[in-house]
Amino acid sequence: MTVFEASTRPGETPPADAVAPRDSSADAPTSVARLNGTIREFVARWNTVWVEGEITSWNVRGGNIFARLKDTRSDAQISIRIWSSVRPRIPGDLAVGDHVVAAVKADYFVKAGDFSFTVSAMKHVGLGDQLERLEKLRLQLRQEGLFDPSRKKRLPFLPHVIGLITGERSDAEKDVHRNAELRWPQVRFRTEYAAVQGDRCVPDTLAALARLDADPDVDVIIIARGGGDPQTLLGFSDERLVRAVAAASTPVVSAIGHENDRPLLDDVADLRASTPTDAAKRVVPDVSEQRALIAQLRSRATSRLTQRLSHDIAQLEQLRSRPALRSPDPIIDSRSQDVWLLLSRGRDTITRLHDAAGRETSELRASLRALSPAATLARGYAIAHLDGGLILRDAADAPAGSALTITVDRGSIAARSEGEIAEESTPPSG
Repeated sequence: MTVFEASTRPGETPPADAVAPRDSSADAPTSVARLNGTIREFVARWNTVWVEGEITSWNVRGGNIFARLKDTRSDAQISIRIWSSVRPRIPGDLAVGDHVVAAVKADYFVKAGDFSFTVSAMKHVGLGDQLERLEKLRLQLRQEGLFDPSRKKRLPFLPHVIGLITGERSDAEKDVHRNAELRWPQVRFRTEYAAVQGDRCVPDTLAALARLDADPDVDVIIIARGGGDPQTLLGFSDERLVRAVAAASTPVVSAIGHENDRPLLDDVADLRASTPTDAAKRVVPDVSEQRALIAQLRSRATSRLTQRLSHDIAQLEQLRSRPALRSPDPIIDSRSQDVWLLLSRGRDTITRLHDAAGRETSELRASLRALSPAATLARGYAIAHLDGGLILRDAADAPAGSALTITVDRGSIAARSEGEIAEESTPPSG
């Protein structure tokens, strides 16, 4: 610790090093060295603190690491230093975007006036908990139907413009461009760059997705990264990004991880590609394969058409060689004779049936006349009717004074009954 001693005479202004910061004034200021020393003495009394945060920068210089930790819920940040002697005791895969817990001790550098924290231990934090929360979110989204195959959109056969969301100057961008252009040289891209890990990953990707989805020329969107550890891929399982992809009107292809990586974006995307290279191959058709397919289809169509024409020509020749078509006159003559015989037989049959029906009709007419009441009246009989048209059959039904109508062969006469006439008994003979 630096010792500051006063060497002043009464009435003189003390030197700045001799003035403690708490005793300073405009007339007797303290020195920068005295202020920094006081701050360091105060900070040195702090104990080691365990702090949680996200790595936002990670620079290695001379074997030492100079980094920054950001609060997971706000913009607050601190500077940290990891000396080379501590590096063997921390994970070797730490990188920007990792969520960590670190044991830090405050340190104030008097010469530069820098406030920092020295790290004595650091580890990944909550990866197991994060993966558990990730699986719970996966189950929730599946129950909502966001992973249902029926809602996934089909990719166009040949997209005119491909939207690409990836890191700037990344290998993923090169792989997608190279493989797509090898398969279809005229393919066009609209590329939106975004951070593919860290705290800017989700907002950058959301903004890029919104811009590409709003572009009517973009037919399909590829989100490509090219793999990574689960910690660095957590941004592509963010619920906001997953729901935005589900709501997009343009088909979305996920090419984030390798075969074993399964961020939630893979489940909600309309197509999951195992790598950026695989995404390019599945989005863009191979022009050489399409040309070969067209040639094959043309060959098959020509072969089918030739076969059909040959078959139809053979059938036509077979039909023309039959006797009925080669010389039809004898067949027509023989059939005309049969028609004449059938016609004559039909006329004879109809004549016989007509004559028999005429005779039967005459007989029925004669029987009808014989049974007709008119024929009975013509023979001199008459029919007596009471009022109401009731035929009189019993003399007792027409007492004296009853009005009668007598119908004869020609016309009817009115009469009145004198009563029943008693029958005279016939005297015995002998």
